[in-house]
Amino acid sequence: MLWRLRYRLTLRDLAEMFLIRGLVFSHEAVREWEAKLAPALTDEIRRRRHGKGGARGRQWHVDETYIKVRGRWAYLYRAIDRNGHLVDTMLSEHRDMEAAKAFFRSAKSATGLIPARVTTDGHGSYPRAIRSTLGRHVEHRNSAYKNNRLEQDHRGLKGRIRCMRGFKNFSSAQRFCRSHDELRNHLRVRSRHCQYVSASRQRLLQLRRTAAALAILQAA
Repeated sequence: MLWRLRYRLTLRDLAEMFLIRGLVFSHEAVREWEAKLAPALTDEIRRRRHGKGGARGRQWHVDETYIKVRGRWAYLYRAIDRNGHLVDTMLSEHRDMEAAKAFFRSAKSATGLIPARVTTDGHGSYPRAIRSTLGRHVEHRNSAYKNNRLEQDHRGLKGRIRCMRGFKNFSSAQRFCRSHDELRNHLRVRSRHCQYVSASRQRLLQLRRTAAALAILQAA
């Protein structure tokens, strides 16, 4: 399950890799495991980071990117904080006021925080959505340039799903995108941008956090 979410592998890649190791299952089995286990992993990781954003976690960068679902483009709303930690991910069939409001409600629920500042692009739905869901006291910055960090962060997810050639249904796309982002953030070894972390420390953190994710999956 961790390999499925974390690495650029197709369902058939995973079945073939484990076949060489003597474990026999089909690519459809991996799909079923994902449908069963990914939500449990996502919910527990989100629960553990609830309310732990700190001061810098109250500065959100929000943007949308595109992914293909059933041969059509859908809008993936994503947000990170000033340190690059995940705030939330939400897939929507539309890019409108209702989608923006739903995303901010989801982000507030996931983090347990109301941001002091939100930076977005120039889409017209954001100012009203921020006021109605987060409050009028939240500072809203409209700047594509200041969201370059988030634009770069989109690459992690886009690179992962490129080999999948799109999704066949909306619910599986939403589940996979959210689970991927949550696990990727959980395994992140840097607590802020450009932080130096020695190789030995990186290995230790990776092992600890991978073990924690495996424990969640085993409990599920």
